[in-house]
Amino acid sequence: WGNDARKLAMLPEDGQEMIFRGRVDFWPQGGRIRLVVDYVEFDDIGKLRLQLEMLKQRLELEGAFAADRKRRLPFLPRAVALVTSPTGAVIHDLQQTIWDRYPNMEILVYPATVQGANAPSSVAWALRWCNREATADVVIVARGGGSFEELYAFNSEVVVRAVLASRIPVVTALGHTSDRTLADMAADAECRTPTEAGARVVPMKADLVRGLLERSRRLEREGTRRIQTGADALTQKRSRLAAVLPNLLAQRAQRIERLKKDLERLSPVQQVVRRTADLADRRRRLESSAGRSVQQRGADLARRRSEAGMLRLFRDRLDRARREIAHRHNRLDALSPYRVLARGYSITKDAETGRVLTDTAATAPGRRLQVRLSRGQLAAVVDATQEDTS
Repeated sequence: WGNDARKLAMLPEDGQEMIFRGRVDFWPQGGRIRLVVDYVEFDDIGKLRLQLEMLKQRLELEGAFAADRKRRLPFLPRAVALVTSPTGAVIHDLQQTIWDRYPNMEILVYPATVQGANAPSSVAWALRWCNREATADVVIVARGGGSFEELYAFNSEVVVRAVLASRIPVVTALGHTSDRTLADMAADAECRTPTEAGARVVPMKADLVRGLLERSRRLEREGTRRIQTGADALTQKRSRLAAVLPNLLAQRAQRIERLKKDLERLSPVQQVVRRTADLADRRRRLESSAGRSVQQRGADLARRRSEAGMLRLFRDRLDRARREIAHRHNRLDALSPYRVLARGYSITKDAETGRVLTDTAATAPGRRLQVRLSRGQLAAVVDATQEDTS
């Protein structure tokens, strides 16, 4: 009868040897005798295992158990699916283990018959249903152990095919300790017990929280250290700039003064004046010696010729001096702060003290300023000051 047939691990097939237990039912009207079976036991386990081995070899040739097709389990799934009987200790153990480790983990149950003749189609249908909904990130197929015959549903081809076709990683937890089923071999991960499976698919939330807090503290410390280091470096740069700029301006001013003096010393006008005075002095001495002897006059004539040569030498030196002056003038112009002003910069001074301003701390709102541009000057009044935050 149907109630008894549903309790069988699998329905008998032609060619199998079985031991049946039941009662004899005689129907006089038809003259028929029936054996009403209430228990079936496999009498030829060896033949059953042979069939299983043949199915295993065929699946191996297809690559069903290859390691490279197995997928990694998600580190932290959004939801965990359970394919198991909705009653009994297995589903309770799975839920308790998962929620102990991750209290707010979403668990989706896809009920399946895990024992009897209908178990293979029921488990396969539950797996397909889970994949159609595609809500879970990992699925656990679980049962609470049993004999070879009771676990035979997980050696059936329909269940193995459903495991292989699953787009969601599959973990088996069939509670056996001896023979591995074909479903175990095809799954992405295999656990001995439901409790082990629950611990395998879900991490400890408390550990994750502690790790996140520790990383947050490390990031905060490192960020604070880097910000402080950057602020210290910026402050040092500002201090160096504030100290260097006035000195640089002073050095440039001193260099300009030296170049001015060099220009005055090498000025052609000054050299001509000095040479003219020298020639006048020589002329006076020549005139005073007009009464000297012819020999002396010859000597004087030689000196005059020498002076003519000196005059030519003077002209050459004058030309060289002019070229040197032009060269120094170009260098002076290149070093001139006014060339810097011509590029859009300006020199700002306090109108009362005449001090060059390099920091907003040196002035205040209401103070009068004198701004030197490339051409001309401006008179200004400070409205407000603002610290440089760059």
